Amino acid sequence: MSPGSDERRAQLAANLAAVRAQIERACERAGRSPEDVTLIAVTKTFPADDVRLLAELGVRDFGENRHQEAKDKVAAVADPTLTWHFVGQLQANKARAVAEYAAVVHSVDRVRLVTALRRAAAAREHPLRCLVQVDLGDVEHPGGAGGRGGVPPDQVAEVADAVAAAPGLVLGGVMAVAPLGAPPGQAFARLAETAAEVREKYPEATWVSAGMSADLEDAIAHGATHVRLGRRLLGERGYDR
Repeated sequence: MSPGSDERRAQLAANLAAVRAQIERACERAGRSPEDVTLIAVTKTFPADDVRLLAELGVRDFGENRHQEAKDKVAAVADPTLTWHFVGQLQANKARAVAEYAAVVHSVDRVRLVTALRRAAAAREHPLRCLVQVDLGDVEHPGGAGGRGGVPPDQVAEVADAVAAAPGLVLGGVMAVAPLGAPPGQAFARLAETAAEVREKYPEATWVSAGMSADLEDAIAHGATHVRLGRRLLGERGYDR
């Protein structure tokens, strides 16, 4: 750790306490238990030391969206008790590499990627959990302006069926990123409907990965089970790190 690690630890501890309090308040308003919401610390562009400090503070789930950075960070941290989530867009030709360290892929958005992940999972000891990313870019017209990636809601079933049928993969549920230029609550309400449709066919697919630093309360209000937070925990990102 660097000489300033004590100061950084104190900063992260304060941020984490504030985030946990915010999650508790949001859950109270929604009539939910905070224990039903998992915090994923998204550590992209931040060093492995920050992962170690957050782990010391009790965080067990970490998210990355760039393969090379994730691979290097997982190796540097070398803590088998942590769960790594790949939350970024994933190219099919990177599926095998990501499956070597990620326990969960949040951004499954096409059948071709499912096929690549199925092949990659053959080398794993444990199944790879997959979430279908839903495009909520335009709640009235899915796939339209403001989209942040994913499959339109009316095509989620096809991708979910492919995951559920693939050996070595487990259908965990759904994921979405709030659309640009639209109220997040409205979009997350649509995500909740899609999640319910998936659970109707696959009752074990209970995960709803939604909500980031700016909209986690809306996400929790509409049933998010996993929230992905970066800035609120770690501060503003420096992309020249």
